[in-house]
Amino acid sequence: MCIIGLTGRSSSGLAAVCCTMLFAGLQMFKTQLGSSRLLTLVAGYVSSWIFVFLLISVNSLEQVMFGPGFQSKLPEVVLCIIIACGSAATVHRVSSTVCLLCSIVALYFISRISEEHQSHSSPAGLYAKKKK
Repeated sequence: MCIIGLTGRSSSGLAAVCCTMLFAGLQMFKTQLGSSRLLTLVAGYVSSWIFVFLLISVNSLEQVMFGPGFQSKLPEVVLCIIIACGSAATVHRVSSTVCLLCSIVALYFISRISEEHQSHSSPAGLYAKKKK
């Protein structure tokens, strides 16, 4: 099964636009989102999507710059979580905590999907040790 997706630059740009639109929506409805408990939780969940889109954007940009085999490491992930939680904190402090928890769950699933994709796409003998 072959799934054709966006390439590096267009993927990075589209993810950055989605991230910007979510942040703008949070800022436009900041007073409404901070007015009740349920909407505060929704703001944290929406901010975790900012983390996902920001991570996609950064990773796609790095793949364009450093090659297709490059993967995001801990500094990129921490930077994206800090930015997403900061955007959630502009709405409410509880939203920042919800954003952190949802982002960690999203990161787990992103990592799992990435491992499954990498294991299917790499040839079996590529990483095997050679006998001398």
